[in-house]
Amino acid sequence: MAQTTAWTRRHVLSLADFAPHEYDTILQTAASFREVLSRRTKKVPALQGQVVANLFFESSTRTRSSFELAAKRLSADTLNFAPGTSSMTKGETILDTAKTYLAMGANIMVIRHREAGVPGAIAMAMDELQSGVSVLNAGDGQHEHPSQALLDLFTLCSLLDLENPRSEVLQGKKVAIVGDILHSRVARSNIWSLTAAGADVHLAGPPTLLPKLFADLLENKGDRGSLWLHWQLDPALENADFVMTLRLQHERMAQHLLPSLREYHHYFGITRDRLQQCHRDVKVLHPGPVNRGVELSSDLMDDPRLSLISQQVTSGVAVRMALLYLLGSRKTE
Repeated sequence: MAQTTAWTRRHVLSLADFAPHEYDTILQTAASFREVLSRRTKKVPALQGQVVANLFFESSTRTRSSFELAAKRLSADTLNFAPGTSSMTKGETILDTAKTYLAMGANIMVIRHREAGVPGAIAMAMDELQSGVSVLNAGDGQHEHPSQALLDLFTLCSLLDLENPRSEVLQGKKVAIVGDILHSRVARSNIWSLTAAGADVHLAGPPTLLPKLFADLLENKGDRGSLWLHWQLDPALENADFVMTLRLQHERMAQHLLPSLREYHHYFGITRDRLQQCHRDVKVLHPGPVNRGVELSSDLMDDPRLSLISQQVTSGVAVRMALLYLLGSRKTE
C-alpha cells in the first residue's frame, strides 16, 4: 500500500497537531483503498491476525458500522462493545473495560464517548502499560471527531482531483460551516483539517451556538487558512465553494438556545435559493443524520448535482481503512 512518508503516530485523538504530510499520507492511502473497494473482491489481508475493538460508550450507527466494515475489509478480527449489555451496568469502570479488551488481544481500540477526553485517558493508560495498543478517537463529547473530518477532507480533495487527492487542492477555497458550532465535535476537527489545507473557513450560526471563543482557535498555529465567524448566514455563503451543514440537536431548544426549529431554518437553513449566493459549482455536505427541512431542505439533500452526502458515507469506509491500516502497520519504536 503506497505511503508518502513513514507513519509514526501511535494514536489519533485530535487533528490539532497534525502535520501536512500526515494529512496527505491518509488521503493517498485512502485513495488506494477506494480502488480496493471498487473491485469485485473488496478484502485485503493487510491487518490479518490483528484485533480491532470498537468501544462505543455512546450510541452511533454510521460511525460504528463504518469502522466495523473497514476493519473487516482489512481482514482484522473485530470486537464490539455495547454499554447497555456490558459489565459497566454492574459497576465496571471505563478503564476496566479497556483493560478487559486488552487482555482479549486488542491491537487497536476505536473509542466513542459522550465525555471529552475519554479516548485520551484510555490511550494514556495503554501507554503506561506499554501495551502497544493504538487508540482512535471516534468522537468524544464537545472535543473532536477526527475520522469524520478526514473523510470530509478526502471527499472534497477527491472531488477536486480524483486521481491524486491531496490537501493543497483546497488552498484558497471558501468553506462555510453552518449550524450548532458550539456543541459540534465535527466542526472542531474540520476547522483544523480545512485550515491546515489552506482553505478559508467561515463559521455561521446564531450567537448562542457560535460563541466568540472560536475566533481564537487558530492563534499561533502558523501557516494556515483563515477562520471567520458570522452570526448571519449571507456573508458565510457569499461565493462559498462548499457548504457544510451540521446536525441540530432538538435538546438545544430545551436549553433555550433556540426559539424553535422553524425559526432556525428560516435564518440558517440551507435551501436552493440560498445557494444562489455561493459559487456556481457549490457542493453541500452534512455529517448525518440529517433533520430534513431543518438544517437542509430535502430537495437539496437528494440532488446528486449539489449534495456530497452519499460520497461522504462512501469515503468514510476508505478513510477509516486507511487510519486502521496506518495504525496497525506502524513499526514498533
